[in-house]
Amino acid sequence: MYTIRKAKKEEVIELAHLFDRYRIFYEQPSDVEGAIHFLEERLKNGDAIIFIAEILGKLIGFVQLYPLFSSTRMQKLWLLNDLFVAEAHRGKGISIQLIEQAKLLVIESSACGLMLETAKTNVIGNNLYPRTGFALDSDHNYYFWENASK
Repeated sequence: MYTIRKAKKEEVIELAHLFDRYRIFYEQPSDVEGAIHFLEERLKNGDAIIFIAEILGKLIGFVQLYPLFSSTRMQKLWLLNDLFVAEAHRGKGISIQLIEQAKLLVIESSACGLMLETAKTNVIGNNLYPRTGFALDSDHNYYFWENASK
């Protein structure tokens, strides 16, 4: 059986290997050292909350959430930015449990909601999110400006 809990700073190296596989899924080059640094910074600065799924002491999945604020609602909200479960453990409800843990964070922090984005080609995610209570927002456009100097 697996457990879901908040990630600890001392687990960053193991978590970074999962995070690297997540990035590879999104067609980014492998960079474990960069992942270690990125995750250490998020946890050290309190920029993110990361919940992990583990089985027999081995990390098998995670969800990373970033705090945001809604000016129109004048409330905190959370961005579910990253969700990943190792291939060998998919189809067992672990993603659903990680999402449920994220929802508990929303409730416990008195936030107004949880938002996410995923690629239109992410068939698994686009089937999963409606099953966990997310509604597709077809009322708003999503725009992105990229810093060309980066």
